[in-house]
Amino acid sequence: MTELVLRTAAIPVTDPEAGLRLTEIFYSLQGEALTSGLPTIFVRLTGCPLRCVYCDTEYAFSGGERQSLEAIITTIKRYPCKRICLTGGEPLAQPNAIELMKRLLNDGYEISLETAGALTLEKVPAPVSKVMDLKTPSSGEVDKNLWSNLNYLTPHDQIKFVIMNRADYEWAKAALFEHQLDKLVATVWFSPMFTVADDINAATGEEMSSPDVPVLARELAEWILADALPVRFQLQLHKIIWADAKGK
Repeated sequence: MTELVLRTAAIPVTDPEAGLRLTEIFYSLQGEALTSGLPTIFVRLTGCPLRCVYCDTEYAFSGGERQSLEAIITTIKRYPCKRICLTGGEPLAQPNAIELMKRLLNDGYEISLETAGALTLEKVPAPVSKVMDLKTPSSGEVDKNLWSNLNYLTPHDQIKFVIMNRADYEWAKAALFEHQLDKLVATVWFSPMFTVADDINAATGEEMSSPDVPVLARELAEWILADALPVRFQLQLHKIIWADAKGK
């Protein structure tokens, strides 16, 4: 029973009406941000205008299936949860994502929106908790940061930096102080870049995690402590538990 609840597979959904292009809907534990560890329904939309070097959801760049909003909501209601994470890809690349959020809010769902920060947040409903990235130089997409989005953040929103090296850390620290980001949102997250290697340990037959992850994580933790930054360190729990498996 625990396996079913915590790691239930994505439910396939089909509907001929065009509403949103959907990659998957699945039920799992939230692996990051303020609701980390809580059961959550993930709605992953297809498509993203960015190509960050560390992206772990490239399978959502294309493909997917067109679903009506009604079909998506019907699938969501099959899960025993009222907490939703709208993610991608980039959810805001599809205008109908705004209407989906409005309908889900009307149905009593709590929603968090994971967004890359390159598209405007202006029309995102106020009750939605926005988890917005600010892309660091090593991401390859630092020029895509839409800084005007800071005007649409509220005290229940969050900002996330993915750190790949010391240069990224110094850039993020400068942005933190220049824009007083800790005063704008509930939490500013600093996360070490975290990927799971495809390599297999020849002795055990088990997948091997990238050896750089623990080193970078420790270094980032030490940098934050040394500078006493008003940020929170985080690792992505879902990658520790389930590696990079889809629908987890």
